[in-house]
Amino acid sequence: MTLTATTFSGPHLQSFSAHTEALWYAAYTYPRHEKSVFEQLVQKAVECYLPLYEETHRWTDRKVRIQLPLFPGYVFVHIPWCERKKVLSVGSVLRILSFNGQPMAVSEAEIEILKKSLQYRRVQPFPYLCKGEHVRIKSGPLQGLEGIVERQKAKSRIIISINAIMNSVAVDLEAEDLEPAS
Repeated sequence: MTLTATTFSGPHLQSFSAHTEALWYAAYTYPRHEKSVFEQLVQKAVECYLPLYEETHRWTDRKVRIQLPLFPGYVFVHIPWCERKKVLSVGSVLRILSFNGQPMAVSEAEIEILKKSLQYRRVQPFPYLCKGEHVRIKSGPLQGLEGIVERQKAKSRIIISINAIMNSVAVDLEAEDLEPAS
């Protein structure tokens, strides 16, 4: 799978007046339980999203392509806050991310950009970054999206950060497809 280039804005705190509005949240899981949590949530009819990327692992006798979670330890769920117990009742879910006791929603736009990105580009996890040059993609299917650029040899790599879960992913692009963001 692949990902899109954009920098996601800071934490989105939900007011409790929006108790019944379905928003995206990041459910934090036990390590390596993301796929199991995803399957259990689907069985409970909870709308969820687990972005995956492919990686080749070399073992002594063969190479195997496996799919791994793009954001280890997280599954995104789309629920009204008042229905959080459906998610928390899954044994491998530790908590839903919050800040100062308030639920922290991930914006719909961030989830949509993430989904769109995975359709068009090869992605891989990347350490969360706070610093870097902000750029905008000026052409192609990801036109208009913004991110942080990290240059590597002849390639340009855009770093897309989701601040709510303090994770980032890297997308490879040609330098001529980028322009400084205002």
